[in-house]
Parts: sequence; structure tokens; C-alpha cells
Amino acid sequence: MTIRLANSNDLAAIVAIYNETIASRMVTADTEQVSIADKQSWFNSHTKQRPIYVYEQDSKVIAWLSYKSFYGRPAYDATVEISIYITAFAQGQGLGKHLLAFAQEQAKPLNIKVLLAFIFSHNIPSIKLFERFGYQQWGNLPNVAILDDNHYSLTILGKHLG
Repeated sequence: MTIRLANSNDLAAIVAIYNETIASRMVTADTEQVSIADKQSWFNSHTKQRPIYVYEQDSKVIAWLSYKSFYGRPAYDATVEISIYITAFAQGQGLGKHLLAFAQEQAKPLNIKVLLAFIFSHNIPSIKLFERFGYQQWGNLPNVAILDDNHYSLTILGKHLG
């Protein structure tokens, strides 16, 4: 099992894992599957300071995590949103804990002081994962997403890193 920086050859696997989450209405606000072309500019926007990492098992990408700058103003340079996606068959086996611990360790050399997670409020497993790592609820946006005529709230969790 290896965590490494993503490269362009990983984009198909990243998109496949992302697309697995759409139907559940638990993880992303996308309502339809996305293509590799749809995600190309997002992938290209990541830098050495805001990377994407992939987790490989038996030479196959089964999870990924990314950092995204928050709000795009210089005063927020040290504040970053984190996203973690795990293929369905690997969920519930502790991989989320492993990836979140890794993400926090990588934050220091990336000059990240604050991590944020934007999670649907009904995604209790993800909220509990972040809370186990000391994240606190810093905000709640009630009923801001509409998926299949249902309204969903968004919880913002945050943590100041040491």
C-alpha cells in the first residue's frame, strides 16, 4: 500500500472513484457522472502546494485526497479545504483514518495551518471521522443543496494544526 503524488495517468481512476459517490447523494453535490475531460482543468489546477495524492493497493488506485485553497485571498493562504474519496469496496476498513492522518502530516511542509472539510450534514460516517481527529463544527449551511428535489445541509468542520 502506497500513498504518492497523483500524476496525469491517475486521473481516470480518480474520476471513477468520484463517480461512484454521486448516486449515494452522501458525498458530492454533482448530480450526474463526470468525465475525465470534465475534471481535467480541476486536476491541472493542483500544484506542489495544493497537491492530489492517490492511495494504491496492488498497483491500483483505490482512494485519493486533495487540497484546495480556501477563498482565494492572500490572508487565507494557510487555510485549505481537504477532500477524501475512497472506492466503495475499501470503505469502512480504516482507510479514511489513514488518509486523514497522512493529510495532516503533509500539511506542515505545505505551509497549511488550518484544514477545512465541507461535508453533507447527513454524512454521519465522514463527520465522525473528522471529529475523531479533533475537527469541530465551525459552520452549518442549512438546506443549501437540492438533489432529487430533496434539500440537504452542509456542515463545515475545521481544525487548527499544531
